[in-house]
Amino acid sequence: MAEKIRITTPLTEEQSRKLKAGDSVLITGTIYSARDAAHKAMTEALARGEKLPIDWHDQIVYYLGPSPAKPGDPIGSAGPTTSGRMDAYTPTMLDQGIKGMIGKGSRKPEVVESMKKNGATYFAAVGGAAALIAKSIKKYEVIAYPELGPEALAALTVEDFPAIVVIDTEGNNFYEIGQKPYREI
Repeated sequence: MAEKIRITTPLTEEQSRKLKAGDSVLITGTIYSARDAAHKAMTEALARGEKLPIDWHDQIVYYLGPSPAKPGDPIGSAGPTTSGRMDAYTPTMLDQGIKGMIGKGSRKPEVVESMKKNGATYFAAVGGAAALIAKSIKKYEVIAYPELGPEALAALTVEDFPAIVVIDTEGNNFYEIGQKPYREI
């Protein structure tokens, strides 16, 4: 098994461009969670000329659907939500400097083109492993849009957060590459 690549946030464009589809990574540092309602709020704020609650330059966003935390834990289960729900907002958000996105599922061609233009990487968190992923989250703090509940914009302090590079900055897609040998049988 290949060695996991360790990433410490922030994720620069130079670091992002070194990652290749299929790479396994462990992320440590601060990442931000935001789902479709938060993405909609941010793109609408940008359209009104307003400043966003955080500077997204060189940041990673996790499309997270957290469950309530048990006493003493920073977060409950922390599995990824379907990334395609953010596709309408993603090119605008990538233009704000995001260099990494974590979720599950495929992305639209216009998102992949924006990733290539902006030097961004798309990672998959393993669906069904939400309780295990939660163990890598050491702190969860709502930053903006608290009225959105679990869809609020939040900062997560993570240690060895496991993910796989699905789409790299060149547009190579591990979902396609990984299946190709089996289609040829």
